[in-house]
Amino acid sequence: MAQSTSTQRRGFDAIKGGYIPPEKLTISPKLKLHRKASSKVDPITYEVVRHSLWNINEEHGATIQRLSGSPVAMYALDLNPSILTEDGEFVFFGPYMQYMSGVTDTQVKWILENRSDNPGIRDGDMFLANDPWVGAAHQQDVMLICPVFHEGELFCWVTNCLHQYDIGGITPSSFCLAAENAYEEGILLPPVKIIEGGEIRRDIEELYLRASRKPEAVALDFRAQLAGNNTAKARVEALLKRYGAEVVKGVMRKILNDGEHAFLEKMKRLPDGVWRDRTYVECCRPGDRRSHRVMLSLEKKGDQLIFRNEGTAEQDGAMNATFSGWRGSIMVALNQLLCWDQYFAIGGALRHVTYDATPGTMNCANFPASVSTAPVQAMEISLYPTYNVLSKMIFGDEKMRQDIMCIGGTSQWPATIFRGTDQWGDPYGYLLVDPIGGAIGAFAGADGISTGGQSRTPICKLPNIEHTEQTFPLLFLYRKEVIDSGGAGKFRGGMSAESCFIPHGTTAVTHDTLSSGNAIPTSTGMMGGYPASVNIYKFQRDSDIDQMFKRSTLPSDINEVGGREETLGLRQQNFTQNPRDVYSVTWTGGGGFGDPLERDPTKVAFDVTENMAVSAEAAHQIYGVVMAADGSLDAPATEQLRSQRRLERQQHPRSAQAPALRQLDGKLLREATANLCVRLDPKAPIKERKRWCCMACATDLGPLQQNYKLGCAMETLPITASNPLIGDYRRYINDEPVFRQFFCPGCGRLIENEIALTGDELLCDIQIKV
Repeated sequence: MAQSTSTQRRGFDAIKGGYIPPEKLTISPKLKLHRKASSKVDPITYEVVRHSLWNINEEHGATIQRLSGSPVAMYALDLNPSILTEDGEFVFFGPYMQYMSGVTDTQVKWILENRSDNPGIRDGDMFLANDPWVGAAHQQDVMLICPVFHEGELFCWVTNCLHQYDIGGITPSSFCLAAENAYEEGILLPPVKIIEGGEIRRDIEELYLRASRKPEAVALDFRAQLAGNNTAKARVEALLKRYGAEVVKGVMRKILNDGEHAFLEKMKRLPDGVWRDRTYVECCRPGDRRSHRVMLSLEKKGDQLIFRNEGTAEQDGAMNATFSGWRGSIMVALNQLLCWDQYFAIGGALRHVTYDATPGTMNCANFPASVSTAPVQAMEISLYPTYNVLSKMIFGDEKMRQDIMCIGGTSQWPATIFRGTDQWGDPYGYLLVDPIGGAIGAFAGADGISTGGQSRTPICKLPNIEHTEQTFPLLFLYRKEVIDSGGAGKFRGGMSAESCFIPHGTTAVTHDTLSSGNAIPTSTGMMGGYPASVNIYKFQRDSDIDQMFKRSTLPSDINEVGGREETLGLRQQNFTQNPRDVYSVTWTGGGGFGDPLERDPTKVAFDVTENMAVSAEAAHQIYGVVMAADGSLDAPATEQLRSQRRLERQQHPRSAQAPALRQLDGKLLREATANLCVRLDPKAPIKERKRWCCMACATDLGPLQQNYKLGCAMETLPITASNPLIGDYRRYINDEPVFRQFFCPGCGRLIENEIALTGDELLCDIQIKV
């Protein structure tokens, strides 16, 4: 792997593969680690200390949120605290921005190996770091890492990470969407000692602040982080004094071991195999019209999970992430689907997870790639497909499948970065936070949650419009949930929303867009579910909004205002919004689960008439539901239409490898998805006796070692057929995306959907051992 300095090489090598056993860390003999742990902690003491540690971490995050003057901390909650053992294993991380903590342990282990000798790690020290090749999501996510000592030995670490307001680079706010390399982005700091003996090192702080356009804001953020660490450190020291170091360390060890045991118990119930997902990122730099492939595979082998990104596009432009960002993204879904019962204690599970990334790809980029926009592109596109591969794996256990969750909203964040002179005559720059309202994807047995937030930030909340208007020179015309934005399915994905605003109290606002997922949907469905909407920018130049105000009316949709429609690019820089220009942003909804023709027709009708979640057109076209003239459900016509649709599905062509049309009555060996199972055919040759079958009617779909899609009836549709809100892809990209559907040729059930580019081979998404 080509790297430019030993620092970058060591940063990658020290974390490659994921879990590093403590005994394999190379630490200076100058640093003494506290290893003594009580193996006999009574249950009551254990629970008291365990919850005390959790509350310390919670108070840590709340301290940062209260003291930081940045709306990033206050409204977006773009921060996260952690507690780690002396050798860098997670005890707890917080319920804020999850993938921030997903790279914290890599930073701590790097510091142990590279700073324990020179300049040394001592009581009263803290290290500042934001180098993505050591362990950060992107340069704006600045970590402050604090060792906690007891009687001269390093006992544990308390750390935090906070997205800083501006740390330099060619673009205000440091989202450098046109940067071609890291030299055009914000300052890069491998872990450097900024607090020494309890005092701020002014030379290091001044160096750190020098690159910022808003040094006062960044300095305040830093002091909020310092206060958070000091608070957490003091609380840990009080806990040690009350219960003793060996008892507290014993609790930490038990948290790790209990988490590992729970993880291994789950692994025993799941089949070995490989699960894959494929998606795409659009536009890696201004003017780029390509789509860039992203591949994710999950292999389960015994009690080990191995994640790979082989087949992902090469690093390019400014869309990239580092290994740390890729790993941190995956850890979000891993925590939520496999470790949710451990209360944000994922350290034990990580002992059995390997991250085998291919260097030089867009989500494991080599230095000096541009990575400042990583969270809104490469990291999001690394996180959300993980829900698909993990969900398909855990479907193998009847109890665990209840935890399946489809991809949620903002699987690619539609950023609008704005700046200028505010209503008080001061310069400002910010990122519209509204898409954090997100949407939760459908579950295996329930609908998703409309504007239910983002699963990667569990306690996030949509900022109040009044707060945004108070802080920035904007006037909101409306914010609303968007009909048809949730993916269709037996269980529907949650709806997303749209925000619409004009400048107010200023002469103009300067914008950059930064987005993907505007042509190709990234909130895909699962097991027959349809994808959600794409991201949508709308811009009406020279509108008649002033005349509407004079008539005391407000638009409920941007299409109601006059003016000249202007198509915004996905990385369009420095365009001006004047007070008469209307700008709206719609973000993706949640993906759907299961065949839409299997959704209860009464629920579809309710979505049309009461929830305003599904249009009458989509109800008919996608769900096969007929509404009478009076708006009520026409049940007989609906049943007739659905039967007709299933017959039509059965008539679509099959591949040359498809087996003869027949139903199998052999033993059911494994349920693979909601629509797919494995049965035994005793009459087939020995090597082909295990067969893919339709779950509903047991139609033979081919031998287990073959891609089941080859046995299905297949239809390829325009991408617009996958969701009513998807427009013409040619506005943004040259490649043609398509919507592939795979049906049971025996009963017409929808087995699975697939988003692809024309010419892409069929994705083999499931290979299991039975």
